[in-house]
Amino acid sequence: MSANSASRHGDSPPAGRGAAARLLDRALDRTLVTAVARAGTPGRIRFTERQLYFETCRVLRPPRAVPRGIPVTPAPPVRYERFAAALIRHGPVAGLLGPLPGPVPLERRTLREPREADLYDYGLPRMLICQSRAVARMLLANDVHLEAACPVFAADRLPLDPRLVAGLGKVEGATVHVLHDASVSGIALTARVRGELPGVRVVSMGLVPRHAAALHLISGRAPGPGAALDILPAGIEPRERDWLAGGRFAEVEAVAPARLLRTVLRVVRGTRTPSHSLWSGLRELRTTGFLTWPVTNPGDPTTRGSRGDEPATRNPVQR
Repeated sequence: MSANSASRHGDSPPAGRGAAARLLDRALDRTLVTAVARAGTPGRIRFTERQLYFETCRVLRPPRAVPRGIPVTPAPPVRYERFAAALIRHGPVAGLLGPLPGPVPLERRTLREPREADLYDYGLPRMLICQSRAVARMLLANDVHLEAACPVFAADRLPLDPRLVAGLGKVEGATVHVLHDASVSGIALTARVRGELPGVRVVSMGLVPRHAAALHLISGRAPGPGAALDILPAGIEPRERDWLAGGRFAEVEAVAPARLLRTVLRVVRGTRTPSHSLWSGLRELRTTGFLTWPVTNPGDPTTRGSRGDEPATRNPVQR
């Protein structure tokens, strides 16, 4: 019954409904302020609107509310439309990336010609391909491509420029990492990239359903994929197939921004915890070149710490 018909019958709409909605809006506005601060921490991280939405969900329902050992992918505690309205009320958000530009047509996908004519003569040891254009843009905005010495592309850029593919073929063991959602189409993206790059090592970085459950990521539900389950790799467990068969999915943007950046850098760079031993010390001495810190007497104040023979220039990414 509408408000007009209610007034004609001598009734009035429930007075508490509008008051309750305003209270919910105020609570969501306060939650959004907390989510904005968390999404950009630490170090003024740039993030997408979807990442801010999932951060708001984590503030409303903290992951620690569920024991860590229990795998679960809960439904969102607030609808995206209500979050979007709160974001409009909030106003400009520091660190929030703007709307995505439109996709570039295939005939206009060309790499900018570098000033150095021989740039494409070098090998390319690693590359990252993201299913989501928004995720690829977020990683680039946070300089992941510079810190990991790894170009980042979205899947809609496939097929890649032949010069990039040739660069991958010049390095033995070159690896293409694929970052995708925990969904049927996301998991199938790795096989698609492998078909686009024959002879190149292509590995999946995730997500898969067991990752989403272990991280307690917010999940959505879509119509069941049906026969599309046949394209899933053999490594997907039966319970994960059942989860996907029900139309469930979890997005990469549901991972906290700081955690996503750390994970991508760790996996792409392949960093290891250094172990110091006699043999590692001998290897360091063997690789020390002429750019070596001068070794002086132990009592000399110009000696730099206890490791005076450590090379003065060392790139931790190349370790």
